[in-house]
Amino acid sequence: TKKFTSALDIPVEFVKKNVKLRGKLHHVTEKGLEVEHIPISIPFITWMQRKWQSKGLLLVRLAGVELVPSGVAWLQQELKPQQMLWFQLLGREDVALECLVLVNKGRFLSVCLNEEILRQGLGRTARIEGLHHESHLYWRLHKRLLRAELKALRKHKGIWKEESYSERLGDRFSNNKFVRTLKQFVSWLRRSV
Repeated sequence: TKKFTSALDIPVEFVKKNVKLRGKLHHVTEKGLEVEHIPISIPFITWMQRKWQSKGLLLVRLAGVELVPSGVAWLQQELKPQQMLWFQLLGREDVALECLVLVNKGRFLSVCLNEEILRQGLGRTARIEGLHHESHLYWRLHKRLLRAELKALRKHKGIWKEESYSERLGDRFSNNKFVRTLKQFVSWLRRSV
């Protein structure tokens, strides 16, 4: 029932047990998601606690994902301010939390943002900070993230998008040694005339 306003407020046991917390999104930045923690509410107790709760936002990063700038832009477009989300604690690094972030899409469907970013080709798989790489959970999550990244790679989405045939042909033509020599000769002729 306690409201966490800083990553350091969250007990170590919560992080070790990979507890899921609920929050309300405020901002999407290059550093991560700024989320207001929404504690479990018990009618009378919650009303009393609101008077003494301090204000503050948690910095939540997508665990196992190295975002590219277009990924941040996609998150800013997809996620709305005040949107409710769930974040599963995987690790804590100074003031930031490494989490799996889940967003509800309809009544019974939720989407893992970590996987969706990779599926769209808007990031790369990275080491999941906070989890020991020998643990079963680490490898299970890492495998899920790699599968999502592989889907984007196969479909040529986002950063995995290939150049079209005409673009590749144009690059090869302009990088051809004969064409470069011919361009240099033409520019020399123009200067000398």
